[in-house]
This record gives sequence, C-alpha cells and structure tokens, in this order.
Amino acid sequence: MKSEGCVVGIDIGGTNSSVGFVDYHGTILCETVLPTQADQPATILLSRLCDVIEKLRSSIPSQVTLAGIGIGAPNANYLHGTVENPPNLNWGTSVNLVKLFQQRYDLPVAVTNDANAAAIGELLFGGARRMKHAIVITLGTGLGSGIIVNGELLYGAGGFAGELGHTVVDPNGRDCACGKQGCLETYVSATGLCRTVAELLAQRREPSRLRDVAYNQLTSKQIYEAACKNDPVALAAFDATARILGMKLADAVAHTSPEAIFLSGGLAAAGDLLITPTRRYFEDFLFTPYKGKIKLLRSGLPEGRGAVLGAAALAWHEVSFDSAQPPFVP
Repeated sequence: MKSEGCVVGIDIGGTNSSVGFVDYHGTILCETVLPTQADQPATILLSRLCDVIEKLRSSIPSQVTLAGIGIGAPNANYLHGTVENPPNLNWGTSVNLVKLFQQRYDLPVAVTNDANAAAIGELLFGGARRMKHAIVITLGTGLGSGIIVNGELLYGAGGFAGELGHTVVDPNGRDCACGKQGCLETYVSATGLCRTVAELLAQRREPSRLRDVAYNQLTSKQIYEAACKNDPVALAAFDATARILGMKLADAVAHTSPEAIFLSGGLAAAGDLLITPTRRYFEDFLFTPYKGKIKLLRSGLPEGRGAVLGAAALAWHEVSFDSAQPPFVP
C-alpha cells in the first residue's frame, strides 16, 4: 500500500496545549489536549508532548508516515528556533524548542508564534490559499498578527516582524503589558473591549445591563450578549473598537498592500457586530489607491482548530522547504 504522510501540529498555550496529526489536505487525523502546567520547566512539557505524540501515532494506520513537526508558542522566534521570555510560562529567558524536539525526532522541526502559525495556516489551508499577500489578525486576550508577502511569512531581520498589536494608537494611552503605552492590543482585544466598556460606563449616563457587572468579572462574551440586545454601552464599545481596528488595518495596508486581511480568534467570533463597522472605518481610513480593493474577511479555518492547523501548516511548509520543493499549496 502506498505510504501517506502527515505532520504533527502543536499549539502551546499558557493553560492548555493541543497536539494533532494533520495530513497535506489539512485534515486532522487525530488530536488531543493536555494541560500545559506552565509552572514546570519546558523539558517537562516536552517529555509529556512526546508521550502524547507516540500515543496518537499508535492510533493512526501504519502506512501514514510522520514527516515533520510544527509548533506555535508565545514569543517564539522562527529564525532561532527559540521561545524567548514567554508570558505565563515559567521557562526562563530562552528555550530552544527545535533542538529539544530534534533530540527525540530526526525530522524537520519549526517553531513560530501563534499568530504567525495562524497566518501560515490561513495561507495553506484557509481563505488565503493561492494568495501571495495577506495579513492575519488574531483577536483574543491580546492582538497577534502575521504578515504574508510574496507567499511567505514575513519574519524580518530578527524574527519578530509583524507585531501590529504593539504599534501605537495613543502614546499617552493605556498601559500595555509590554511596557509601552497605547498599544493597539490594549484597545482591540477581549481585554481591550472590557477596558473600553469600563471607560464608557464612567463617561455616560444611559442605562446599561453592564452597570451591574463588576469590572473584574466583566467578559467580552457578556459585552457581546448585551450588544445583541441593543445595549447602548455595549454597542458603543464595539463601535469604538472597530474604529481603532479599521484605522490601524488601513495603516498596515499602506505598508504591505495585501489582497486580503483575515480576522480570527474569540473576538472575531462577534461577527458583524465587529466586522461590519470595522470594514466601514477601514474604508474611511484607507489611502485612496486602495479603497474598495482590499478584502476584510473572517478566517477560513474551522473555528477552534486554527491553532493546530496553523502549527501543522508550518510543519508542511518546512517539509517542502527542507526537500527543496516549492511551498506546499493544497
């Protein structure tokens, strides 16, 4: 029987990590989730991940060969194979995950941050297929981004290119965990949306169901549910978020001239509440030659599967690169 190939996609999060075996069509053959145990050293998690990989490997047909491993992780540097000063992980200043995995597996291994993994996943398996220029924005607790130029992910000289979440909206604005003030992700993220609601509640007098929720208990889901019931403060918060996002995406277009921008992550699941006003403001702020020409779309990856598919896409790309083949296009 003809041998078939698959890769392992691994998404490392602060709370949980996901592992999946993915074929070259983007089909997840099997997957599982395990607690990251963020207080433990990276070597402990690596051993547990390898145990999971072997367990999953035993569940797939023997003719399916393992071709490579791709990893999405916070603060990962593709060029160096390292995870550097990761937030919410007790790993120290730098861990070379590529070397650690290659001590166990004689395979191509690559690591990048989760937003870059989402971008390459969109390129190979999602809505950006057959595009050469695109931007992928992940909207969760923070704002991540991956930029595709000429069919390749943009890493820049040091490996950290594309951090749109840490471009500045207001130099005297909100404090950011990165140490700067006024970063985009402090306004456009699940956390940023909650901060906007808190400010609006202090500034405005009209009734809102959100006034009954303590700030430290407020969630973006509650704001979404209130907006769906026409709560004026919730609607105003989404509108303010959309305006800032539209403005900064228009700036990004001026830098890279993408064919499309894709929005993914929990906040993007708000759908038209966020995307419709963002598209309107985006067009308002665009440099005239780009108006009406750039698509603004939801991610084409299955909801909840993007992280593993992105990491797997990174692995497939690495396998193609390692074998001197053209970048994989399904």
